[in-house]
Amino acid sequence: MVNKKKGTDNQLLSSNEQKKRSGALIGAAFLMATSAVGPGFLTQTAVFTESLLASFGFVILVSIILDIGAQMNVWRIITVSGKPGQDIANAVLPGLGYVVAVFIVIGGLAFNIGNIGGTGLGLNTMLGVDVKIGAVISAALAIFIFLSKEAGAAMDQIVKWLGGILLILIAYVMIVSQPPVGEAVLRTFVPIELDIYAIIVIVGGTVGGYITFSGGHRLLDAGITGKESIPEVNRTSLLGIGVASLVRIMLFLAVLGVVSKGVSLDPSNPAATVFQHAAGDIGFRLFGLVLWVAGITSVVGAAYTSVSFLKSFSKKIEKYANYWIIGFIVFSTVVFTFIGNAAVLLVLAGAVNGLILPLTLGAMLLAANNKKIMGDYKHPIWLTVFGIIIVIMTAVLGVRSLIQMLPQLF
Repeated sequence: MVNKKKGTDNQLLSSNEQKKRSGALIGAAFLMATSAVGPGFLTQTAVFTESLLASFGFVILVSIILDIGAQMNVWRIITVSGKPGQDIANAVLPGLGYVVAVFIVIGGLAFNIGNIGGTGLGLNTMLGVDVKIGAVISAALAIFIFLSKEAGAAMDQIVKWLGGILLILIAYVMIVSQPPVGEAVLRTFVPIELDIYAIIVIVGGTVGGYITFSGGHRLLDAGITGKESIPEVNRTSLLGIGVASLVRIMLFLAVLGVVSKGVSLDPSNPAATVFQHAAGDIGFRLFGLVLWVAGITSVVGAAYTSVSFLKSFSKKIEKYANYWIIGFIVFSTVVFTFIGNAAVLLVLAGAVNGLILPLTLGAMLLAANNKKIMGDYKHPIWLTVFGIIIVIMTAVLGVRSLIQMLPQLF
């Protein structure tokens, strides 16, 4: 009887552990996806669709392929090494990880101020709440997640459900906008116009800055490491890219359905024009909800990932990580409430953010073949080639952006 009871208890424990593991894997995918789908993501997609029309489908296709290359490289290397991105960078070149961490935190803070603003604007659009009051309410909700003893599991569930709501809302607007699907499919493979700049911007918006590390670092926190985890990690990274890409595709089609009817988007809020024209006043309110969901999930993702890069500076930061995340959100909210979007900080973040992906991915690729870091693991050649292409493309744009933006700081 005792042996039977022990066996049952072990089975229950194993079942619970497997459930937690599955939850963490799905949560990591949605954390990455919803971190990418912020207020800026909505605007980028609307602006490029209006400019390129159906040919933007080709940009999305190429960017998805490149996103997969970046994401699978980073997640595999983090998982196999069992180290966060900054520690891997430090192992490749001492001090590099700290430089990357500073860049990540500056970028994460600046974009989080924008994300907080997006949540306030979303509640204002949806319910008529004052933008600053809406921002404070949204920040309080985000903080509540990290007050939980099981903050990681709570975050996994919240980003998963909010991500699902985002998909449903955008799918509805896509359907009612009645896009020319045949033309979109044709131009996805046979574009009339090609814009390399758009491809690089979209790649950066999906896996640039802190975004590509959000899911990988979540897996580390959940204890999912080692070569034996590679199949699960591959599927999870593809799920994350798949969700973010599905949102992008549906939003592209929704915008295309509107602009193909000759409607000009409002430059100050292009995505809102799409929702309002497609579904009237209800559509405008729905846009408020979409903007709020995109903002709040990006607030969570930016704060969580930025602080994960600070853990290497001090054991105390690692021990009290949730309180640091709360402090990060509070600081972002205070800056937005009393200063606004902090223009200089946003310019600085934009200037350095373009250098983060080539720096970190380059370090990852160097680490992939370093036995001291990776042991006997052998990184696939095709992933290395993919990674090198992305490093070159994003480095060129990053240097170009830095040169353009630096004069604005002086």
